[in-house]
Amino acid sequence: MDVDKLNEDFAKIAELVTKLDSMDYSDEQYDDVEEELHDLEDQLMEDFGDELEDAIAEAYDNLCPDNDVLLPTAYIAKHYVRKQKDNQGRPGYDIEYREGIPIESDKFPDQEVYIALVPGPTRLVVTVGDAAKQTIWMAK
Repeated sequence: MDVDKLNEDFAKIAELVTKLDSMDYSDEQYDDVEEELHDLEDQLMEDFGDELEDAIAEAYDNLCPDNDVLLPTAYIAKHYVRKQKDNQGRPGYDIEYREGIPIESDKFPDQEVYIALVPGPTRLVVTVGDAAKQTIWMAK
């Protein structure tokens, strides 16, 4: 897997997700941005879908084996928080709590647990309630 390309492509998606999140549906550019986002998501699936799905399936085996694994694009958050750039000028990203897909996990009974794909570097992040956030997989 070309991790640099994955990180670069996913960062473009995060930027469009954030842009779309800040736009109103009535904005004349909304449909164009949304179409560009879907095109990039489709390309991401074509280039890295199998690897991302394998990583998600492995995470589910450990966290929530009774839950169904969805397509990787389902785990893209609705909003990303842009962080400072790394030493190569690439931005990092984070998520707020309750982003991504909710799961039911015996490891965290009676708690709100979410799993999301996050770029910069590409990784799977699990949030538990409003207090815990952990990276459970990182693309290598």
